[in-house]
Amino acid sequence: MSSSDNEINESASLSLGLFPEVVTLFVDVIVPLPLPNLLTYRVPAIMNDMIQVGARVIVQLGTRRILTAIVARVHQDPPKKYIAKPLLELLDEAPMVTTYQLELFRWVADYYMCHIGEVMNAALPSGLKINSESKLQYNPEFDVNTPLTETEGKLLEAVQEKNSLSTDEAARLLGQKDIYPIIKSLSKKGAVLVYEEVKEKYTPKIVKKIRLTRDYEDWEPLKDLIDELEDRKQYKQVGVLMKYLARVPVMQNRTANADGLEKSVLVKDDISESALKTLVKKNVFEEFEIIISRFADVPYSGDDVQLSDSQQLATEKIMSYFKTKDTVLLHGITGSGKTAVYINLIQKVLASGSQVLYLLPEIALTTQIVSRLRKVFGDQMGIYHSKFSDNERVEVWRGVLSGKFNFVIGVRSAIFLPFDNLGLIVVDEEHESSYKQYDPAPRYNARDLALVVARLQQAKVLMGSATPSFESFYNAKQGRYGYVKLTQRFREAQLPEISLVNIRIERKQKKLKHNFSDTLLTSLKDNLTKGEQSILFQNRRGYAPYVMCEDCGWIPHCHQCNVSLTYHQHTQEMRCHYCGFTEQMSHQCPVCGSTRIKTMGYGTEKIEDELKLLIPQARTARMDLDTTRQKNAIQNIVQAFEAGETDILIGTQMLSKGLDFDKVSFVGIFDADHIIHFPDFRAHERAFQLLTQVAGRAGRRNTQGRVLIQTGNPELFVIEKILQNDYEGLYEKEIPERQKFNYPPFTRLIRLIIKHEDEIMAEEAAQALANGLREKMGSRVLGPEPPLVNRIRNQFLKDILIKLEKDNINLRLIKEQIREEIQKILTTKQFKQASIVIDVDPM
Repeated sequence: MSSSDNEINESASLSLGLFPEVVTLFVDVIVPLPLPNLLTYRVPAIMNDMIQVGARVIVQLGTRRILTAIVARVHQDPPKKYIAKPLLELLDEAPMVTTYQLELFRWVADYYMCHIGEVMNAALPSGLKINSESKLQYNPEFDVNTPLTETEGKLLEAVQEKNSLSTDEAARLLGQKDIYPIIKSLSKKGAVLVYEEVKEKYTPKIVKKIRLTRDYEDWEPLKDLIDELEDRKQYKQVGVLMKYLARVPVMQNRTANADGLEKSVLVKDDISESALKTLVKKNVFEEFEIIISRFADVPYSGDDVQLSDSQQLATEKIMSYFKTKDTVLLHGITGSGKTAVYINLIQKVLASGSQVLYLLPEIALTTQIVSRLRKVFGDQMGIYHSKFSDNERVEVWRGVLSGKFNFVIGVRSAIFLPFDNLGLIVVDEEHESSYKQYDPAPRYNARDLALVVARLQQAKVLMGSATPSFESFYNAKQGRYGYVKLTQRFREAQLPEISLVNIRIERKQKKLKHNFSDTLLTSLKDNLTKGEQSILFQNRRGYAPYVMCEDCGWIPHCHQCNVSLTYHQHTQEMRCHYCGFTEQMSHQCPVCGSTRIKTMGYGTEKIEDELKLLIPQARTARMDLDTTRQKNAIQNIVQAFEAGETDILIGTQMLSKGLDFDKVSFVGIFDADHIIHFPDFRAHERAFQLLTQVAGRAGRRNTQGRVLIQTGNPELFVIEKILQNDYEGLYEKEIPERQKFNYPPFTRLIRLIIKHEDEIMAEEAAQALANGLREKMGSRVLGPEPPLVNRIRNQFLKDILIKLEKDNINLRLIKEQIREEIQKILTTKQFKQASIVIDVDPM
């Protein structure tokens, strides 16, 4: 057939529609970067039938950068200003991000004035994001006569031997961190090729198992084999077989052998591993692998929680409010049993076929509550927080998508999980500032975002606290939220008796021992004698907030931040709690040469050390950020305390967050004043919340607890209200002040933080921004002012505060004006090195 005949046939085929024209598709994708616009990529024709909104794809940004992106839109419109690159890979057959989540991402980006890529980065667990890793490969065209250094030769030899080598492996091989100059040199000499290998971070949990092959599932061949091995005196192999048979009832149940036995279990039985390998080679055993969940099945009762009369009445009121209101505030005093009410409501919602999200402010709370909830809900409950590995969080994400987990308990990032049928969101300890994300963007508040999620999913929100935020209490007072109060402790336990010690008087009377009042020490000793436990609260970690030369007054400061360094005795170092800078403790003053260096103030580490001297017979433990960095550290500390292995638990605000201990009858608050005297309009509210919550850890069963507060200002109004447990009294005193000076709940706040390495430039940029904003917003704009800590990580800071009325204001227009003015500053030549952080609804 001639070529012209071919052309005629091809033309005829097309005209008959046998080979329809391939449509070129494009996708707009979200990449996890602070970019204002979505990026458009071309879809390879082979992916046309598979590409979906919400799927993850691999894209190339720039010349070498490889990123995971989410498909936000599929269309046929090529970009007008650039040529669209092709997608490199499609990762998902089904969307990993739902259309509801994409809508939520857009809302968060708009409200909190950030980019949608930043929202994606915060929402997706790291395990769902592909990373690219630079690898080295031997160049077959390399001229072997090219001279190399000894280090280059060593690296090239390793590359040849292993076919390819990652940059991390190269660094370990050479024993040095900065290997890029060596790689650059080898590449320039044509010895290696550098390429990017794309890897997915999530890896399923795989268990190696072992089982008898089919030839030995019946007793006769198995018995013959054992007799033969015994005749040959191969007793170790016989031992392996007998251990396996003891654990797997092969003869009674043929399917038991199909499931096999974990290899690690058999190895633990003290068998000969070499004998096991021999039996595998002989085809007696076979090895296989299975993928299992990282969340082991948990036996559970599934029983209903028995509610007291007051808890039952509260539950009924909440259900009644949910008929007309989307949000209810449960104001229950410490120890009133709010968790039992939550569990009862969760069971009702799950029984109706809907999903439930239970939010907690931080990980410290999950230890006891998770244990309690697991007994009720078993393995149908997923747990989602940052102390879990990437793989564990991915399993919860996938579990919610697949319907395996209809109930998830988690911290603030759990608000982004891919629910599709939420019925209830519980926000426990709703007043906690830990629900607010500070850095990086998006700077969202999970409590507030729960209301948005509930609206999108047509769900209900139950907020609970013994000391609600004034904003939530105000909304309840105004009738926007339903309001239910629990005023009785569970099983009629009494609220603790709170008393004060005036530190100023004790100091004058010389009754203080290392800042412990005589009353505090006596109470701790008495409690120890009675076999009861105590909690000692100090909201400062480290050994001492700072050290000082007694002769010239020198105080060591961070080189990058305008703060004094905190002394940590355990590591013998001075540490900045803002940037992480550390230096060794100086025992000689660099200014005057004196060796009289004294620690000033008390952190939890110092309190623990001095308590060991003052009450040596007491078993102490410490719970703060320094002692709880490892995955199971909090759980271990809490379990040891519950088991009675610790007499006195010393800690920071972690101790205030919902922990429940049977034997704690005394709580000492070491220093209340530094919490109260803080330059912030919420200082008294937060002091009341924190001290009341800590006090609530005492006497939660049959015995009335005792609380002792050390203070130099016992006459303060907030102290009086803490003694009276009078939340509403404090609210009624504070709320007119908030209204008078235009603070929340009467206004919205937007804080702008201007940063620059040069202090003068920071001031000028902030002043220019404030002037531009005032032209459009007038007196709503306050500042610029330096914050309490005005330099962090070598960046000088200036604050601008914008107060916006709640009603009759175009918030979208205001935010657009803020963006415009920020853009003007950042595109001005002299301010190009500045950066501006936007914090909507700052805490």
